[in-house]
Amino acid sequence: MDITALILLLVFFSMLLINVPISICIGLATLVSLLMHIDFTAATTTIAQQMAGGIDSFALLAIPFFILSGLIMGQGGIAKRLIECAMALIGALPGGLALVNVMSCMMFGAISGSAVAATSAIGSFMVPEMKKHGYDENFAAAVTASAATTGMLIPPSNILIIYAIASGGVSIAALFVAGYVPGILVGLALMTVCMLYAIKNKYPVSARLPFNLVAKKVTAALPSLLLVFIVIGGIIGGVFTATEAGAVAVLYALVLSVFIYKEISTKSLPALFLKACETTAIVMLIIGASSAMSWLLSYAHIPQGISDFFLQYSDNPIVILLMINLILILVGAFIDMTPAVLIFTPIFLPVAAELGMGPIQFGIMMVLNLSIGLVSPPVGSVLFVSCAVAKTSIHKIIKPMIPLYFVMFLVLMLVTYVPAISETLPRMLGLL
Repeated sequence: MDITALILLLVFFSMLLINVPISICIGLATLVSLLMHIDFTAATTTIAQQMAGGIDSFALLAIPFFILSGLIMGQGGIAKRLIECAMALIGALPGGLALVNVMSCMMFGAISGSAVAATSAIGSFMVPEMKKHGYDENFAAAVTASAATTGMLIPPSNILIIYAIASGGVSIAALFVAGYVPGILVGLALMTVCMLYAIKNKYPVSARLPFNLVAKKVTAALPSLLLVFIVIGGIIGGVFTATEAGAVAVLYALVLSVFIYKEISTKSLPALFLKACETTAIVMLIIGASSAMSWLLSYAHIPQGISDFFLQYSDNPIVILLMINLILILVGAFIDMTPAVLIFTPIFLPVAAELGMGPIQFGIMMVLNLSIGLVSPPVGSVLFVSCAVAKTSIHKIIKPMIPLYFVMFLVLMLVTYVPAISETLPRMLGLL
């Protein structure tokens, strides 16, 4: 292994193991590794330039907007209406409450663009409700965590914007559209597990609601769901860019939460704005540090070396793609999605391209991989949030997570080896 790569890995994982913040781990590991090539002054100057250049992107302006819109939605009564809508539609099926949990997480995750927000907002209501009706609290927490990750695939998604930048300018609109089918497939796979689990354990089935009440609940949730159509429709139709769509999402969420639902007072808005600023600062620091590391990897020709290794090891696309998937799952278990996408896209995308995989398919595959990492110990942030909501522990939630991991991996294999799953919709809409 190249000495630069070895030092980079040793410094990075050493600091990660002692709980140093991820952005600091990345930045210091990059600095120490770069000192093998140039002096301290030149190294610090280069890293500062690369960090500044990494966040100097118009497309990245969408991220603070979507972060703010997600925070507004999390407190704006939208989660409650989505849960009631899901309950009206599928609550009477076997495992109805678990299915409602999955569907609510999918809808809220898609609207807010945050798996953590979906876990917190939906889980805080659904986990106690499932427990009250006899469901195991650890299973309820596992369902919430795994379903919340679908928001990373179903647009609008911040991580898909970051991938578009890391990949060298892949169409954000195409990525957004490509995420729908895989995200829905993951949701359906999780629902299947929930139904089988409920039938096996003979959980009670809710009574079917009359049609007029179902229509009322669905109608009440429509203004919330309309946001997705406004944002995606505007981007695909060329009405506005992804960045402008973020601003539209904030404006729409404010009107909905403050003036229509009246769940947020104007006095609470400054605190939400401050929280959005804090979150944006953290994300941008991670993006800047990851951009510097990506530059170092390119400078040391590490991606080319890894690409050559894979292609020399095997000429079988099935084997190589499986190896890449396993590596990304392992990476996702230790590293947050944002730095993982920024660091590993330049490494693995050229390999995938050599095998004939398009950047859209690879992006969806990578995000799905890292989504599994969000619910995998030891670092999985969504898993920890779900445990906190359910007042349980990591070791108790792992057993009910196993069948959910299994079906998520099955969908991942479909996305990896069947290009049509992620490419058909963008191609139909003329985005590919």
